[in-house]
Amino acid sequence: MAGGTVLVLLALFSLPTLIILIPGMLPTGVAKLCDRTEQHSATFCVGGLNICGVFPYLMKLWTDNHSIDAATAAITDIFTMLVIYAAAGFGWLMYSVVPPVVSAVLNVLAERRVSVLKTTQVAIVKEWGPEVALMTEPGGQPPLPPNA
Repeated sequence: MAGGTVLVLLALFSLPTLIILIPGMLPTGVAKLCDRTEQHSATFCVGGLNICGVFPYLMKLWTDNHSIDAATAAITDIFTMLVIYAAAGFGWLMYSVVPPVVSAVLNVLAERRVSVLKTTQVAIVKEWGPEVALMTEPGGQPPLPPNA
């Protein structure tokens, strides 16, 4: 509802801006349609970088000549569209590459922590004896004293 209202107001009062936004933000629309996750990570990655690609051309339009001719000239320039879509493509790249990299780093950190804990466990067993490793019941409770 609010998005439709914004589009109608832009069409009435700022058609040149809309002429740049509609074709420029198409990758974000595609990301929104494809992204079925609850967090909408693809939409945010692609949309954020897509608006970064569109923004310089909107600023140029707003500061120089806010006319339909200027907007049409900007959007038909192949270099403009290349920059806009390349920014969105970088958003898709980030969405595809960053999660596996972060996962790999977290796995390495977890494996290192396990290694440190095992080393500490070996040191404790050497100092206290092998009985210390058997000092818990299956439910995690300490064993009952022998006379209980």
